[in-house]
Amino acid sequence: MSLEASAADVAIKENLEQFLVVLSVSLSVATISRIFSWFRQIPYTLLLVIVGLGLAFVDVRLVNLSPELILEIFLPPLLFEAAWNIRWRELKENWIPVVLFAVIGVIISVLGIALALSQLTHLALPIALLVGASLSATDPVSVVALFRELGASKKLTVLMEGESLFNDGVAVVAFLLLVGIPLGTEVFSVTDTVVSFFKFVGIGIGLGCLVGFGISYLTQRFDLPLVEQSLTLVSAYGTYLITEELGGSGVISVVTVGIILGNFGSRIGMNPRTRLLVSEFWEFLAFFVNSIVFLLIGDQIQFDSLSDNLDLIAIAILAVLVTRFIGIYGLANLSNVLTKVDISLPEQTVLWWGGLRGSVSIALALSVPVSLSGRQDIIDTVFGVVLFTLLIQGLSTQWVLKKLDLVGDQPLRQEYSELLARKIALGRVIDHFQTLDESPSINSEFYRYEKELVTGQLKSIEEKIADFQQKYPQLESIAMQQLKQTLLDIEADTYAELIRNGKLGKNLSPIVLEILTESSEH
Repeated sequence: MSLEASAADVAIKENLEQFLVVLSVSLSVATISRIFSWFRQIPYTLLLVIVGLGLAFVDVRLVNLSPELILEIFLPPLLFEAAWNIRWRELKENWIPVVLFAVIGVIISVLGIALALSQLTHLALPIALLVGASLSATDPVSVVALFRELGASKKLTVLMEGESLFNDGVAVVAFLLLVGIPLGTEVFSVTDTVVSFFKFVGIGIGLGCLVGFGISYLTQRFDLPLVEQSLTLVSAYGTYLITEELGGSGVISVVTVGIILGNFGSRIGMNPRTRLLVSEFWEFLAFFVNSIVFLLIGDQIQFDSLSDNLDLIAIAILAVLVTRFIGIYGLANLSNVLTKVDISLPEQTVLWWGGLRGSVSIALALSVPVSLSGRQDIIDTVFGVVLFTLLIQGLSTQWVLKKLDLVGDQPLRQEYSELLARKIALGRVIDHFQTLDESPSINSEFYRYEKELVTGQLKSIEEKIADFQQKYPQLESIAMQQLKQTLLDIEADTYAELIRNGKLGKNLSPIVLEILTESSEH
């Protein structure tokens, strides 16, 4: 017994040492990328992949990457953080193109990639279908991280985030339905496949809604920031694991929970300070997990094995680009006909070229049973395509955005938005000072001094805003949009306060949005 305990202690120590090495390398890359200006031109996540490739080239392996590690430990927080931050109002406005890309787009990718590989290479159709399913999802880790760093437009970001969040779940479901065919444990049937698909998705959405709304109403009963923060963490991991045990899609359930808590639960159950703490916590966790995942993707590359399958990889890359081209341009134009959302040709081009693949594709490929004879071909093909999308498409996406004039004055707009936000915040601080005028418990000299400091800072910010408005008149729309958002937030917070006080039984639909929409149409 003591020998077993000793061996376990050694294993734990080795795993801890490996983890610290990975973390140290990741944080070193993060630090260097911010210190040296040249490295700032490369998105941080892609820089980690390059460093991982360098380590693999000199045969320095940091840790063994297993599919369970990504799917069960890394994937839930990454999905939850992206879902928490996506705004339901914006997602709802773009739901038709998002659904088209996430469902029909995945079907086009799976079938197109599988047919190309089965017709042009030695891969049998069942094996080719697994490759297609693995490569059909645009990885949310890659897309969200890259577009946040590049500062893409809001509509483009919502389309990319929405598609990547939901097509992940569809791709995983498709993979699980197809993996039994080459093993002989499943026989392909359209009816059975459709039924199984709706079962996976239905269980995922159902359990995600149950947990999301349950925690939302639970957090109404108390105001304990650390407990509420912990509940979001438990909900991300717990929902994923329970849904997988029940035969549903853990990915879909986590995305559902994240959207509900980020858009509903955080409104009715959390005060503004708690919402900020939870958002900062998930921002840190996403940075932490991103750092490890992207480094390990590069570190796990087997160069010898890849070189033996260059023909497979080349055809797969071409098939991925062609099916993505057909899916994006075809479905985007269909969306333009069906909805008011106009996806321009330059935006379609960025959506096509920005369809990166990453950790989810690799996790699916690595999860193929060892007994399957074509397993190594699947892994090599997927790794090769992921490397191409991350290093070629990922590194050139910024150039494409600039050439198509889709970044424009985004940094300027961001700075102006921050000035407007500071003006609102300091204005509220001044308003609070007014309520303290008659308070005898505050030293009048100290009170006047503090108020003068805040007033002076507010005046300075107002001067900067006026200077911006004079130099860049096109920024006026930002102020109007921020005013609209502030009015909507005031209404939502009012309903949330009434619910917390027991004066309202349910969250009402926003009426201010309807009023503002009507006024803009006249």
